[in-house]
Amino acid sequence: MRIAASALAFAGLVLLAGCGGWRDEGRPPRTDDAITIPPQASLVSVPVEADLGNLARAMERQVPRRLWSIDQKDQVCIASEKVDLGIAKVKTPKIKCRIVGQVTRGAISVAGSGQRIRLSIPITAVVRAEDIAGILKRETATARAMVHADIRMTIARDWTPRGTLDLDYSWTTEPHIEFLGQKIRFTQEAERELAPIVARLERELPGELGKLELRRQIEKAWASAFTSVVLNERNPEVWMRITPRELQYGGYEIASGRLRLKLGMRALTETYVGHKPRPRAPKPLPPMQPLEAQTGELAFFLPVFGDYRALQPVLLEALQKRSRRPFEVPGLNPVDATFKAATIYGTRGGKIAVGLTFSAHERGSKTPTSGTVWMTGKPVNAEDSRRVGFEDFEVTGTTDMTGGDLILDLINAPGVAPMVAELLAQNFERDYAELLGKIDRAIEAKRTGDLVIHAEVKRARTGQLQAAGAGLYLPVWASGTATVTIAP
Repeated sequence: MRIAASALAFAGLVLLAGCGGWRDEGRPPRTDDAITIPPQASLVSVPVEADLGNLARAMERQVPRRLWSIDQKDQVCIASEKVDLGIAKVKTPKIKCRIVGQVTRGAISVAGSGQRIRLSIPITAVVRAEDIAGILKRETATARAMVHADIRMTIARDWTPRGTLDLDYSWTTEPHIEFLGQKIRFTQEAERELAPIVARLERELPGELGKLELRRQIEKAWASAFTSVVLNERNPEVWMRITPRELQYGGYEIASGRLRLKLGMRALTETYVGHKPRPRAPKPLPPMQPLEAQTGELAFFLPVFGDYRALQPVLLEALQKRSRRPFEVPGLNPVDATFKAATIYGTRGGKIAVGLTFSAHERGSKTPTSGTVWMTGKPVNAEDSRRVGFEDFEVTGTTDMTGGDLILDLINAPGVAPMVAELLAQNFERDYAELLGKIDRAIEAKRTGDLVIHAEVKRARTGQLQAAGAGLYLPVWASGTATVTIAP
């Protein structure tokens, strides 16, 4: 962890003067209290998608290729007409024929945009007029029509899709033949047979929305969201457990042949430092609730964590580097020091304990002093700041002390307290940015089973620095955008 200067935070060290009475008072008690993190409420976007091709395939199975056929004899193809010959009016005979034909459909396609699902069914009609007045054996007419069904979907409380249908059709080529200069139309006959097909589609098509399997996909997304996702793999290991509480629906949209439901999953996100928490058992899919807010907001907790064991060698190395030069202690000759160990851990009252084991030798003296000086202090930081200082920093005792009070005199010498302050007072800014970067990368596309979480950290704020038994950590509450998708 990055060490930064904050000497003023240790101004309390001047109180160490004359602390010889702390000889052999012992080391501060070690605590093993865990880091406790309150759950955070999140509303995660869950865009469940369905391929509209599934609906087209279902309709292909449902609607037969041959829609209807016709075979009617003695039909009046051309009605009788009165013709004025100038000298008299005569009536032409009716021209009868036999009408034979069938209507077939082509491939059903499903498309749409916005809130509209559009089903298109191309229809081809082949109608023949046979035995026309005993003169012509056969005339054939080919016609084409396009049936359009516009569906608007709703979702019931039990997540079952419902639909309202607006259906129409239009002839692109009307069925007719040319005979003796007249056009014989068969549109009426074709529409008479097409009418029950249209009515059947109106009845059955809304029910076919179940073929989109929306509820099954929603159930899968819901159950898969009961999971634990790693936020940071090491130093420290950080996990986020997601527990869904409610699923909200806010409509749908269609684009590129896919139907996307706008769902918001209200969930608790709990952050754990250490081992992976066991995911909670999935609960049944709850009834649909209307969407109350913008989806995609994810809130979670990030600990900027300082492991005491990682701080110890950093502090020791810095002290050893400083000890290459003698220390100036008022009233004494230059003092040489040899630092052997630095011990840091959490103690009572939200404080940390710092033990410096070293020996000190005044030049010109034959008696060195050695032992461990113990100090405690409470880490503090300003609101929403990563800069850390210590208050109530004081000597609490010594252990294994031999040869006098020289090591205490050295700790109280001018310049030593600011030096220790520079080494212990933490500026978390760099670690903070690094951790957010790691978290961002960790969950930008995190897969756990069939569930893929896409998230991006947008905002963060810091809380009060805490010294726990496991380490020194700065609580950071982060929020951002998140979506959950199913990708088997």
